[in-house]
Order: sequence, then structure tokens, then C-alpha cells
Amino acid sequence: MAKWIKPTVDTKYHIDFDWWEEKGRNFRLHLQSHLCSDCQARYKDFQEAELVDWIDEDTAEVTQVDGLWHSLRTCCSLKPDYIDEHTPLTTAVFRVFLANGNVPMSALELEEQLHRPAETILRTIGGFQVYSGIKPLGAKARRRGPRPVAKQPDA
Repeated sequence: MAKWIKPTVDTKYHIDFDWWEEKGRNFRLHLQSHLCSDCQARYKDFQEAELVDWIDEDTAEVTQVDGLWHSLRTCCSLKPDYIDEHTPLTTAVFRVFLANGNVPMSALELEEQLHRPAETILRTIGGFQVYSGIKPLGAKARRRGPRPVAKQPDA
């Protein structure tokens, strides 16, 4: 078992996709539940979402990303009710990571996004309980997203 180190407000967190696999939980199904009603209607069957090209704004690198995640980033996360004052803190933190492409952030950085005290954020996500795979950034972490979805060959 790994040694636990007490996190600080400067500790970087992210969604750990290995956690989802270890728990036998379906990340894409959970991701679908965070889509706006328009995108949920478009992706009634989350398994039908195709891979789409994503261009990194900083590097201009083109990568293929999950269509569900792309919709969330380009549509749902831009709506005013994506994160509001009624959104539970663990859900709000998870949605920040979904919207930013799972770029690691500290409680201090999350405070700027969520307008909630960094100490409260740290007390919530910095303990032994893991919410939606939100964990401190580890040395072997995959920070950008789940493994690509394998397309089934046409019969």
C-alpha cells in the first residue's frame, strides 16, 4: 500500500482513470450524466459516441478525444448552470476537471474557479475518501483522460 502524504492547498489533483478501472466503474456512463439535457438527448446511448479530433489551443497538437467529453467541453460546460451555487462541491470539482481536460489543479486554483474556500475544497477532496476518482497527482498518473475507446471493426 502506498504511503499517504497529507495534502496541502498547493497539492495538485486530477481525475485518476486508474481508480475508475480498479473500482470497475464506467467513467463514460458517469460522464454522460454530467452532460446538459441537449447533449444527453444527442447521446442517449453513450457507447455510440465517436472519437473526434481535438486541437490543443496552446500547442496546436491534434488528438482524438471521446465525443462525450468533447460535447461537455464545447457545449455543456459553457452553460450557466453547469456549475452554480447549488452544485455539490465534489460534483463541482469533478466538473471543473471535465471542462478543463483534466489538467491538474490545486485547491487554491479550484478556489478561483469555484469561489469556495481552498481549505474547504481541501478538506473535502484531500482525505481518505475518493470522490469520482479525484486524487492527488501521482508520478504515474494519466492526466489527460481515459484510454481511447477502441472502435469495433465493421462486420
